Amino acid sequence: MSVSELSVGCRFADYFAICGLDFDSGLEPDRLCGDNLHISPLDRSYKGKILAHYPDNIHSNPFDEHAVCMLCLPAGLQFRTQKHSLEPKFHSFVVTRENASRYYGFSLIFYEEVRNRNICSAMHTLQAMYITELSSGQTPPGHRKSSGKESSRSLPRSFKLAPHTGAALTYYDITKDKLYVAKSIALICQYPYVRVAQLFLENLFRSLPRQPGPGLSPESYVYNLLYEVPVPLPGQSLRLYVPPSEPHLVPIPVVIRMPNPPDELPLLDYPLRVMFSTIGVECVVQLFTCVLLEHQVLLRSSDYNKLMLVSECIVSLLLPFSWAHVYVPILPAPLYHFLDAPVPFVMGLHADSAAISIGPSGPRNFALGSEAALCLVDIDKPDIQLPEELPILPHRTPFIEELNHVLDKHQIQRPETEHARLGVPINGTTYKHMNDGMSSSCTLPSGGLRRKHSFHDVLEWDENRPLNASPPGSPGAPASPTRRGPRRLDALQRIVDIVKRTGVNIDDVDSDTVMPATKKKTLNDEEQYNEDIRFNIAIRETFLNRFVHMFLMYENFVIMPDQDRDSWLSSRESMVNFDKASFLSDQPQRHRPFLSRFLETQMFATLIDNKIMANWGEYDINLQVFEHRIKVVRTNSLKRIKNAKWQVKDCPPEMLLGDIGRRLSTEVTPAAIAQNNRTFVEKLLKECKSKTKRMLVEKMGTEESDLGLGCEVSVTGVEENTMIASLCDLLERLWSHGLQHKMGKSALWMHLTNYQELEQCSNSTKPIDPNYLTPALAWCVLRKRLDYLSSVGAEVEAQQSSSSSSRSRDSSRGGSRDSSRDRLSNSGTLERKSNQPPNPMRPLPESLTFDMRNVQAMTDIKTEIGYARAWVRLSLEKKLLSKHLRELLADTTLLRSQYKRTAFLRCEEEREQFLYHLLTLNAVDYHCFTNTYPTTKLPYRVLIVPSRKASQTTANCWLSISGANGESTPKIPIPRNTNEFVFHHKNLGILSTLRIGHDNSGLSPRWLLDQIFVRNEVTGHTYTFPCNRWLGTGVDDGSTERLVVAARIRGERSPRTPALSTLAPALSPTTTHLSTSTIQHMIGDCVNAIVKWHYQSKREKDANSLSVLLCGENGLVKCLEQAFLCGFKSARLFGKNLFIWDYFARVKDEFKMSLCDETNSQTNKSCGVAYNCRQDQEHRAIWRCYCHLMDEINSVGRTLGKDGKFQLFICLSLREHWLHRMLVPMSLTRVTAEMYEEQSFLRKRGLLTFLRQILEPLDEFDIVLENSLTQGI
Repeated sequence: MSVSELSVGCRFADYFAICGLDFDSGLEPDRLCGDNLHISPLDRSYKGKILAHYPDNIHSNPFDEHAVCMLCLPAGLQFRTQKHSLEPKFHSFVVTRENASRYYGFSLIFYEEVRNRNICSAMHTLQAMYITELSSGQTPPGHRKSSGKESSRSLPRSFKLAPHTGAALTYYDITKDKLYVAKSIALICQYPYVRVAQLFLENLFRSLPRQPGPGLSPESYVYNLLYEVPVPLPGQSLRLYVPPSEPHLVPIPVVIRMPNPPDELPLLDYPLRVMFSTIGVECVVQLFTCVLLEHQVLLRSSDYNKLMLVSECIVSLLLPFSWAHVYVPILPAPLYHFLDAPVPFVMGLHADSAAISIGPSGPRNFALGSEAALCLVDIDKPDIQLPEELPILPHRTPFIEELNHVLDKHQIQRPETEHARLGVPINGTTYKHMNDGMSSSCTLPSGGLRRKHSFHDVLEWDENRPLNASPPGSPGAPASPTRRGPRRLDALQRIVDIVKRTGVNIDDVDSDTVMPATKKKTLNDEEQYNEDIRFNIAIRETFLNRFVHMFLMYENFVIMPDQDRDSWLSSRESMVNFDKASFLSDQPQRHRPFLSRFLETQMFATLIDNKIMANWGEYDINLQVFEHRIKVVRTNSLKRIKNAKWQVKDCPPEMLLGDIGRRLSTEVTPAAIAQNNRTFVEKLLKECKSKTKRMLVEKMGTEESDLGLGCEVSVTGVEENTMIASLCDLLERLWSHGLQHKMGKSALWMHLTNYQELEQCSNSTKPIDPNYLTPALAWCVLRKRLDYLSSVGAEVEAQQSSSSSSRSRDSSRGGSRDSSRDRLSNSGTLERKSNQPPNPMRPLPESLTFDMRNVQAMTDIKTEIGYARAWVRLSLEKKLLSKHLRELLADTTLLRSQYKRTAFLRCEEEREQFLYHLLTLNAVDYHCFTNTYPTTKLPYRVLIVPSRKASQTTANCWLSISGANGESTPKIPIPRNTNEFVFHHKNLGILSTLRIGHDNSGLSPRWLLDQIFVRNEVTGHTYTFPCNRWLGTGVDDGSTERLVVAARIRGERSPRTPALSTLAPALSPTTTHLSTSTIQHMIGDCVNAIVKWHYQSKREKDANSLSVLLCGENGLVKCLEQAFLCGFKSARLFGKNLFIWDYFARVKDEFKMSLCDETNSQTNKSCGVAYNCRQDQEHRAIWRCYCHLMDEINSVGRTLGKDGKFQLFICLSLREHWLHRMLVPMSLTRVTAEMYEEQSFLRKRGLLTFLRQILEPLDEFDIVLENSLTQGI
């Protein structure tokens, strides 16, 4: 192809450049590399220049002389002598333009002998000046300290300052040594064809200097590559020629190919094999996680090419996302200030860089402002330092197993550090039993003698092989378990058992006879390159497959704009384009920490922007590849048929001569259509039945698994959130079947909104909006209007015909209504003032539209799919899903206007079965709405029920509520003269505790509270907080602030008729004391409940349930209070009765006196026993802890009463594992003998032993308390 025929924009290479020393300028120190006068002249960096570049300039890619020179020689111009290694080194680099586009460069650095006497003399002079300054001590101390042994190495041997043999490496003797200077030849290209560029530059260097001969000149190869070699078109290959390794040989043909998206992945010519074999699978996954979350990533290596290779490989694995921040894989010395940038970046730093400061922790202290968000990877060690609080990548463990399987298949070596850390043998085989002696012996380095693998190894290898690993050649294979794997393992295990029963030792059986090992043969360069390309495809498809399954339904949550392209571009920064809250609601709970942070990254926002821009015809290649894989997964086109049997059968001639047109023109009969539709409807109904059954079994099976039953259910590990998301998908498919016209992403939400509009338009006072309603809906509205008007006319006629009789009936019933109202107000348990309604907390409406309005008020939901799923979750939590859908489908006129006759929703029998299946979900409790939308602002209604005595207070009251979502409200002021109010707050979750108090102001601040009710006005969950205590000083225990624990009101009861008899009364010091056996039984039950709670699965745990077990009405604190009250001499002849806290305070005083008199021998006698030295030390430590805890409680609990302080003491001592250790020292004090009877728990030996031993098992658990319980201690 001639120069005129080849377009400039499609050349393989744009420039060929030569960088090196300009002899006319001489030795110029590179000032941008910093002050380097403290090191030897041979180790300093000098300024290099572009000596030549061809062609002069290209309009589409102007030549950047400064950037190319800086990256071709990233360490600056270096000098060497013949004592150094002079091997040429290749590296690639990338340059990012101002418009964020990139082009690639490839540089080969070699060393050329300096024959210029002026340069040699200048180097010799600099060497003499450096030695003089060093010997006279003029070098700054900081420089001497930082340079260390480099300073002494540059001295001549006569100075005797360097004992090692390499001391004279950096010393240049002009009379003996040859001086060499670095030089670079480079290619500048638009596409990173690394192998071709490296082969071209290395062989071009070998052919220099050109000797006369029959071969082509180096200039011919350069000219051919610059002007005659184009970039192949997508999906095509091109063969080009590069110089041979020897000048007398023929040119080497090399084939390059341009991938054709979306069927193929974009170009990646860097071998992923090198990255995995250098830093290992786990390090790659951790680095990949940091890049996904856009942390600052800093790579460190002594090889520039490894920095570029790891950077390009890890960024290529982000497909379909792309890195949009600072990207400098090779950071030249003049750009070290980039490390201070407060933005995400991926940078590569040379291991010998001056940016590394030597400190007490070694050379890993980089000149960075903050390392909290930094991911530091040492490629050479290898080692990785992760940022703080890094979330775990979803499905991380099976993902690593899948990658290991791909590496095993391609026989890729791992780094030895990963083998030692993971217990994986170097040959790649993963062993299951790491403690087995034979298996552990396989972790020896390769190359030594290895034992012969036994039949055990074959079995273990099969057991650890991931079943969901997609084959490397299949793009986007779904990660679903195969069917043959478990059967094969079971059969293999049965064979092993049979062989063992026969007495044969299977350890002597060679595994090669069962599974012959394929030894990796030596590959030449061409074969290794092709194998690397195949491995790249397999690994990239594995990573892409993770994204495909992670964001399979992402399109449903994209908010498409309703404006033109220019308007959207002008306001894109302020617009929300993705419904993050709804998307996260479908994700498992354990994946949300990662996904919630990933959805906020720039790379995810860019993908969504590209999706929106595709509506105007601007398609991104990565997005096309991604959506093509999603389409493949959805259509299940990756299913493989293995061992398919087929045979060839000759076609008879009469069939070939038959009437083909007549056969093809046969139409499908209506009966066949009906049968197909019937089959589809039955399939949907069967799927609905299986999903609801699975949800019930999974939900109900958790209780069985806690008791040791139902193990098969718990093995699945499918989260509740995932199953509910699957149910939402099923409902969408049901409502999409047989639609007349689809008008939105969510068919269910469109049906709901149409129903809501019809309900609003059925009221005659609201006009019909012709712009909103379709003709079918307008007809439905008209029918409803006619029905409404006819019903109103009938009511008027009926009233006129029976006016006289109604008057008589009204007069006779008036008194009865008044009397019934009086009885209701007199007998109501929540008696209020006479001017307030008798039922202040009316039941919430159970209508479909009421729940719709609550969902529509959620500001963090932006899409129809999100609204529909929030409505389903809310209805399911309120146990109204079946009822709401029955109400929705009861409007047959609307149903017929929107759906065809063959639709599932119009099949009455199947529809009824479907509703009954949904009705079975009411048997279990779901909190799928409460736990899914933690940022939604919800209304809460509070009803305070004071006692009849002291029902009013003059003090300023407040309350604060805490929930399972970790949120606590600030102090909410209680309005005066009313005991019922509503406040709005971010979703608290399941309520756990409530703290109520006042400032004790006014004439009569004392307030006797019966209980408090709190109701979530959206979900309808109602909680009662029993109190039955006083608030105020000088009464009860003197508390002006109380903590009460929530108790959920179950069933259909409302707070206006509570079954208060079922609620255990609050225990107080005046409560009748129980027997010791009863107290022992109560404490045992509480401890068992807490132990069982800690052994529950994480998805069943929540902190608020632990608060109930500790501080509830029958919790451990109340039971221990009864234990301490047993035998307690609380009554006094004069003055108020004593509380347990009074006893605790006196014990603290005695402990303090004992600690102050440590040297007195009478201290031990005052506690009633003589200790040995070790017991004395243990008891003194307990005394100090006890006194410290009491002081902390007294300092923060000034508003707490004595019972509140006791509760706080018990909770904190349990958390710190001190309680059971404090009982014996407390029992040995004089105070105990004075304030307790002989038959008390603290004085009777058997009861004290029981109390200490029953609390001891709690020492094994890490008890985490809510902030509302600890008062900040």
